[in-house]
Order: sequence, then C-alpha cells, then structure tokens
Amino acid sequence: MKKIISEFLDLVKERNAHEPEFLQAVEEVAETVIPYIVKHDIYYGKNVLLRMVEPERLISFRVCWVDDNGEIQVNRGYRIQMNSAIGPYKGGLRFHPTVNASILKFLAFEQVFKNSLTTLPMGGGKGGSDFNPKGKSDNEIMRFCHAFMSELFRHIGPNTDIPAGDIGVGQREIGFLFGMYRKLRNEFTGVLTGKGMTWGGSLIRPEATGYGTVYFAENMLKTKNDSFEGKTIVISGSGNVAQYAAEKSIQLGAKVVTLSDSSGYIYDEEGIDNEKLTFIMHLKNEKRGRISEYLEAYPNAKFTKGKTPWHEKCDIALPCATQNELNGDDAKVLLSNGCMCVSEGANMPSTKEAITEFHKAKILFAPGKASNAGGVATSGLEMTQNSLRYKWTREEVDKKLKEIMGDIHQSCIDYGTDEDGYIDYVKGANIAGFVKVADAMLAQGVV
Repeated sequence: MKKIISEFLDLVKERNAHEPEFLQAVEEVAETVIPYIVKHDIYYGKNVLLRMVEPERLISFRVCWVDDNGEIQVNRGYRIQMNSAIGPYKGGLRFHPTVNASILKFLAFEQVFKNSLTTLPMGGGKGGSDFNPKGKSDNEIMRFCHAFMSELFRHIGPNTDIPAGDIGVGQREIGFLFGMYRKLRNEFTGVLTGKGMTWGGSLIRPEATGYGTVYFAENMLKTKNDSFEGKTIVISGSGNVAQYAAEKSIQLGAKVVTLSDSSGYIYDEEGIDNEKLTFIMHLKNEKRGRISEYLEAYPNAKFTKGKTPWHEKCDIALPCATQNELNGDDAKVLLSNGCMCVSEGANMPSTKEAITEFHKAKILFAPGKASNAGGVATSGLEMTQNSLRYKWTREEVDKKLKEIMGDIHQSCIDYGTDEDGYIDYVKGANIAGFVKVADAMLAQGVV
C-alpha cells in the first residue's frame, strides 16, 4: 500500500513540484483515500483520484488598476475551477499578498471534498489575487474589485461558478465585485454569495463558518457524552470565523481566553465575554485595528507579540486564522496542557506533524474540510434563496446549518470509525467526500 501511495504522490509531485501547499493537501487525502480505492473495484484502476487532483481549468489574468495617487498598479488574478462533477464550481476569493497558484489549488482541492460533504450540489473552486486590501482606501479597493471582475465575469455564472468571500474579501469587496458583474452582464443573479442583506444575502451567512466549527465540535463532544459547558477555549484569529466561533462558544457556556491576528495574540484569563467580544468586533470590523488594542480597554489581559496561542492551557482549541498555523510542537504543548478537542475553523491550519500528534493521542480532531464547511453550506442556502427569490428567517437558516453539520459529522463516523472504536475524522471526511464525487465522475464517463 505504501508503494502505491508513494508512486501516486511522486507523479503528482513531478507535475506540481513548486506547489508545497497543494502537495500537502493531496498527500493528506491520498494516504486515507487510496487504501479505500484499492479495496473497492468500482474505483480501482480508473485513476479517479488522479483526475481529481488536476484542475478542470486554471485561469490566470492581469489586473490593472489606478491608486489614489494616480499610479497604475498591476496584480495577478486567478480562478481555479477544480471539479464540477456534482454541481457548479463553488468557493471563495482570497485577496492577500501570499496568494499564488499553489495556495489556491490546495484550497480548491479541499473545497471539492468540503462541498461534497455538505450534501448540497456544489463542485469545488477557488480564486483570488495577490492584492492586499490592508492600508487601501475604499475607492482603491472599489477600483481594484471592478478591474478584477472585468476579467473574471466571463468565467463565472449562477450555473457555472459561484464565488464567495475569503481572507481579504468581505461584504464590502463582494459588493464592489457584484456591482461590476451586474453591470457587465446586465442581469441580477445569485452569482456571488456573502452579499448584503438588502441585495440577496442570507441571514446567518456571516456567522456560518464560526458557528459550524463549534457545532461540529459539539457533535464530537457528544460522542464522549460531553459538552462545551464550562470548557476553556483557545481560538486563533480575530476575523469573521474566529469572532463567531467565540460567540457560539460563549452561548454554549464555554470560556474563551484567546484571540489573535498577525501581530500576536491576547490572553484574557477572566474570559472574553459578550461585551468584550463586541469591542473586538468593532475594533477589527470597523476600526480595522490590531488585536493588541484590546489591552487599552481591558488592561488585565496580556498580549504576546509574534506568537500563536497554542501554548495556553485549554480544553478545546479552535484554529481559525490561516493554513499551517499549528505545528507539531504546538500540538505536543496543547496535549500536555490537557486539550482534548481540536476543531479547525481555518483551511488546513494544522500541519501534518500536528495531526499525527493528535491521532497518536486519540483526541477529538476535526479537519477543516468537515468542521468549517458551515460557511459554504450556508452559501449554498443563499444560492437556493436567490433562485427562489425568497428569504428564510434567521432561525430557519441556523436550523438547516446545524442539521448539515450533524450530517457531515455522521458521514465522518460512517467512513472513519476504526476497529478500536476511535473516530478518525480525517479519514472519514476524505473518504465520504471522495465517494460522492467519484461516483458522479464515473457515471459521467471520461470527461
């Protein structure tokens, strides 16, 4: 089996030699899915996984725009249309200086499995640009978004590819992108998700990824007859996902003690309650300040510069910042400090070494493709509401989100339970996501 996996990975590495993030994502899937393929004749010998790792389409384009000083700036734009076997491409747009083909291919590949797990008919895609919104004026961001969409519009559509937001792309950016799409196509369709409430957005969409991450962790804890009540939570990040993961954790009776950004993390031993969380939301969403400014309002907290929060004692860890933020050494410290559950809110925030440590210790560990699927699931619900020209209530959407996260959790149990009863959520998510897409690909022939 090791030889089969190694030969497959060697072939993928040969074709994608300079794309470490993508190779990391493929390796994690291959190690769990290939043994399943070998045991099932319907998939064996069909090169299904090899077809899955090759994007159906990789679009790269130039984005020229004018800054406030009248200077012409040039960025790169991308859209990776990875797999559309079960539905139109669906996945976010990321605006960040680190964006490149490798990162977007890894995100698009993960998105294929994540979208499959939601039970909704959505394929996988991802896109973005190396443009950095930080420090830019609203007018500069508008000009960039309009320039970006003036190329992207020809490759997307409500039945072809439906982008959403991601790092650096919030409701402001979605608004500018949607405005240019509507003008160019002369039609009002649900082609972008994460829209404002007055023009096609869905209730609970901003909260969905963070809420879903906590709902998934709640389902894991139930397998141990446990709950969030009284637990100490460490969370990384302070953006949308982290904020609402904190909010839902607090609602469930837990004590959140950390949040972070690229400058470092805050630790509040007394706990970040609703009042403090409201302060953080205003700080990050409206003032666009740094997390260290929390200490100006709450001086009893501490700020650690340039570090992640994984060395603080906790019961549950929710990595909600970015990829590869939690390494093997961090995992060892978390385990020695009593952490018994990790639910990923970001995409691939734990390194391979960290995941190995979690599995060795047999704690509850949920990979992002399962635990953070609430965001794209609610985007799918937004698409449905757009098609119906109808809006569900907050309670209705939240109920559907909770049901979807429960269904994803059950799929992981069905495919990931080991002989000793331990639930390997990585294996369960990978195989469950693979099976649905693979069956559709085989039914449609070699296309």
